Amino acid sequence: MNHPRPKARISRALGIPLTRKCTKYFERRPYPPGVHGRARRKPSDYQVRLLEKQRLRHQYNVSETQLRRAFDDAVRGAGKTGDTLVSLLERRLDAVVHRAGLARTVYQARQLVAHGHFSVDGVKVDRPSYRLRPGQVVEVRERSRTKPPFQLAAAGAHTGDGPTAPYLSVSLSELTATLLREPARSEVPIICDEQLVVEFYSR
Repeated sequence: MNHPRPKARISRALGIPLTRKCTKYFERRPYPPGVHGRARRKPSDYQVRLLEKQRLRHQYNVSETQLRRAFDDAVRGAGKTGDTLVSLLERRLDAVVHRAGLARTVYQARQLVAHGHFSVDGVKVDRPSYRLRPGQVVEVRERSRTKPPFQLAAAGAHTGDGPTAPYLSVSLSELTATLLREPARSEVPIICDEQLVVEFYSR
């Protein structure tokens, strides 16, 4: 769900840079956009929880309906609801493609998946919301491997943020990634207090 607003403007509204490219714009103007962006008022409890929910939603580039569905699944799961929610979102196909370094951003990952460039266990999957299970293998389809985005990925152009997530086994040269296990919350590099998101939906 690519939002039509510029990513830098959304980043300023949320208080976090959503992409590496947004970082310099966010650092230059670290306050909300608009004529009243500098006029900071003390937010209400509702506003604090709403902001955390929006932060989580935009970091995974999902719609409100998709986030609510993931929350409902997390409530039914075992363990802490907030940790389970993040784990479910992190197992989305577009999120795995991004974390594996096969796409520059989660926005690009969503587009590449939707255009049918990836397969899971040898079967073409074009749903970014597809939820992976431990042991499943994601790979770039043979016919797509020569395209420029994947040539860049194979050269390691998208791994500038540090080592690959420990719950993934990645071979950039082969353009494949395997989900080894369910992600732990401490291993997921998102900026969000998921307990506030739980409180928002539980109100």
